[in-house]
Amino acid sequence: MTHFLNALADAAPSGGAGGLLNGMAIPLLLMFGIFYFMIIRPQSKKAKELQKMLSELKKGDDVVTQGGLIGKVSGIKDNELILQLQEGVRVRVLRSAVTGLYTGATASAKTESKSEAKAS
Repeated sequence: MTHFLNALADAAPSGGAGGLLNGMAIPLLLMFGIFYFMIIRPQSKKAKELQKMLSELKKGDDVVTQGGLIGKVSGIKDNELILQLQEGVRVRVLRSAVTGLYTGATASAKTESKSEAKAS
């Protein structure tokens, strides 16, 4: 803070605050550009992808919730999903609680079926 005030005091008699702002504008713009491309843009892109995935959910999709529950979508309402966790166990969750599609179930099922086929 004192560095800024000293720079302001040095710049004022010679050309006003305009000289100081021109000298600080380029680094500030560079910092904003770095923040935009490294933090803001990827985060908004990820949020758009999540919203698209949530809007495209359908019955039969395997999903993961924020709490770590893995289930199959058995019903869809406006902002609620009914997840079947296992046979006879159904849970109502908010659509926003879903963090993504679960792909581990299909990979493990394929591995099990391949190992069963090799065994016989």
